[in-house]
Amino acid sequence: MRSASRRLRVGAAALAGVLLLGTGGAGRAAEETFAGQPGRVATQPGEQRLTASDRPAALREVGFDQKLDHEVPLDVQLRDEAGKPVRLGDYFGSKPVILSLAYYSCPMLCGLHLNGLASSLKPLKLEPGQDFEIVTVSFDPRDTAEQAAVKKKDTLGRYERAGAESGWHFLTGDAEQVAALTEAVGFRYQYDEKRGEYAHPAGVVLLTPEGRVSRYLFGIEYSPRDLRLGLVESAQGKIGTLVDQVLLFCFHYDPAMGRYSAVALNSVRVGGVLTMLGLAVFIGGALRRESRRRTARHGTGAS
Repeated sequence: MRSASRRLRVGAAALAGVLLLGTGGAGRAAEETFAGQPGRVATQPGEQRLTASDRPAALREVGFDQKLDHEVPLDVQLRDEAGKPVRLGDYFGSKPVILSLAYYSCPMLCGLHLNGLASSLKPLKLEPGQDFEIVTVSFDPRDTAEQAAVKKKDTLGRYERAGAESGWHFLTGDAEQVAALTEAVGFRYQYDEKRGEYAHPAGVVLLTPEGRVSRYLFGIEYSPRDLRLGLVESAQGKIGTLVDQVLLFCFHYDPAMGRYSAVALNSVRVGGVLTMLGLAVFIGGALRRESRRRTARHGTGAS
């Protein structure tokens, strides 16, 4: 019994040391985590930074200006894939929203972006229409509802999720209405008269149920983990599981990279908690075994 108690004291002391070590750098780690400037392109040692002046002329005004926590205009008037007039706000109120901006006659990038989003959503157990909404808006005012319907059918065929048609919406709109939305989320694009195409960035914007910009994820394919964490965070804990909340504690959104990165300090803290639980289980089991042995010895002595 004395040896078990001694193990308990040693384990508690070790755990306290781990937690104090992790807590000691908390302020410094927080400063480092938020030190990056939104929109800044991070580079690795030895890499050459690409500046705006190095880009082709058609691409110099193309990109995402991150406007985190900005509100999008929910009164924007659009049309759905059936040609029915809708408001952007019709898709907000109770669930987070994934906003993707594309145009339906795009010869390459938009198709890759939509197919990549569908593939990235596949592993998620969260259901569109129940846990979140997906809103794809064309920034080409020439696009029609018929084109939107065709693109929706093609994209949902890649997604292969029953019932997704009620949670993924493909919209079109007039130039002024769409411009209000693209400006609100910092989406900059240019029309190339010679090629008859748009130059534009690729990425998705995660919005809160109230219509505020929460996160940006860049590229044409996205980590399913980042998508899930972004949705859980945008929903302010209204969807997801306890495991998601633990992962959000261990991973922090990096606006410069447009993805979630591991936070070493928080990982140490979670590791400390798991160590504590493991020690508690081990010591509790040892105490129970010791108690049973003592009971058995007393019973033998009495007989």
